[in-house]
Amino acid sequence: MLRNLAIALIDKKHIKTTTAKAKALRIYIEPMLTRAKSDSTHNRRIIFSALRDKHSIDTLFGDVAEKIANRPGGYTRVIKIGNRPGDNADMALIELVDYSLLSGAGGETTAAAETSTKKRTRRRGKKTGGTKTGSQGDITKSEKKPAAKNPTTPKIRQRKTGGS
Repeated sequence: MLRNLAIALIDKKHIKTTTAKAKALRIYIEPMLTRAKSDSTHNRRIIFSALRDKHSIDTLFGDVAEKIANRPGGYTRVIKIGNRPGDNADMALIELVDYSLLSGAGGETTAAAETSTKKRTRRRGKKTGGTKTGSQGDITKSEKKPAAKNPTTPKIRQRKTGGS
């Protein structure tokens, strides 16, 4: 079963399966992808003994190996997509990271392009200048008065009685 899932993942670059199968496939295929980075007869034979599919091995050592050459690990991504309607099984999408469906261009971006377009944000947001201009003119924060609360009228909650 893992062999068939691995062949489908290499050929299609992403597959939809159950979460348990996706996690097991990730453990099965990551070492193969690491071996595919160095194209040698020994590595090809080891991967062929596991997959037994010439077309997927050519794809793995060709296109896929070029994309993952600079990546130190973490070649796959598992994304949970909900439950299957028939038996309510937890479903996931497993994909090769460099052929991601999440990027807008269909996974054709490079790591250098991603880092140049990322915008760094801070959790607290921007600091404001301290002055605001509106229809009343210039008002600073120190001139603004908070809304007055009336501490003399406490809120009292009355109990409902169950009698008649």
